[in-house]
Amino acid sequence: MSHSFDALPPLRDVLTQLDLNPKRSLGQNFLLDLNLTSRIARSAGRLKDAHILEVGPGPGGLTRAILKEDPASVTVIERDDRCIRALEQISAHYPGKLRIIAGDALQDQPELPPQLQTRIIANLPYNIATPLLVGWLEAEPWPPFFASMTLMFQKEVAERIVAAPGSRTYGRLAVLAQWRCTTELLFDIPAKAFTPPPKVTSSVIHLEPRAEPLPCLLKSLSKVTAAAFGQRRKMLRQSLKSVGVTSEIFEQTGISPMERAEQIPVTGFVALANALDAAKTAT
Repeated sequence: MSHSFDALPPLRDVLTQLDLNPKRSLGQNFLLDLNLTSRIARSAGRLKDAHILEVGPGPGGLTRAILKEDPASVTVIERDDRCIRALEQISAHYPGKLRIIAGDALQDQPELPPQLQTRIIANLPYNIATPLLVGWLEAEPWPPFFASMTLMFQKEVAERIVAAPGSRTYGRLAVLAQWRCTTELLFDIPAKAFTPPPKVTSSVIHLEPRAEPLPCLLKSLSKVTAAAFGQRRKMLRQSLKSVGVTSEIFEQTGISPMERAEQIPVTGFVALANALDAAKTAT
């Protein structure tokens, strides 16, 4: 299977040849199972003629699966110099298809081909997964530069992204993600599929930007959700007092001040943020 996959050497051989041990400091857990990397690539939708952005490709297991789906081109951002050599082997096998950027995805914003649809596909390094996602969700202008994101997280983070109101995992991340995107948890990946096995199960989720999210200022929504979930055990009349939400605003929006943050749907937070803005403008 490994040899016939793409005529490149099996990943385990590449790791041995380049003496590539996963580094805990970089949040590295390499996914070597070709069935799983193929499944992730295919679950991103039609890749042919799209441009793919992959963050933290490591030795390139997922990169190889993506290239096999025949996209127009792939850009990878990798900060571990040791992995660049493995990626260069893949690049030589797919001439002109793979652009390798040695850098930090939190800092470096690569130029992407403007005429092509970009899809983000990544097994995100655990230690930067959430800040990366939040950065993409807060992209301005909106709709953003990407047509979809198919991303792997620790299962507990994935569950926070897709959580429904009323569940204990529902919080700021769910509100932001679901305000701007449709979100779907696709499947889990067991720890034993990785080298080294992490202590947790991972999950793959798929997000697609909403063309027209409910109108709302990102800054205002962030402020309201930070206050509400920052004191999630308190009733909203307590937790939102600090940001200026008055009894009039609760009345206008039809939201009970006795509710707690996790009971309020995305539409409710948008309504509160907009009413707060309107009240400020009026004064």
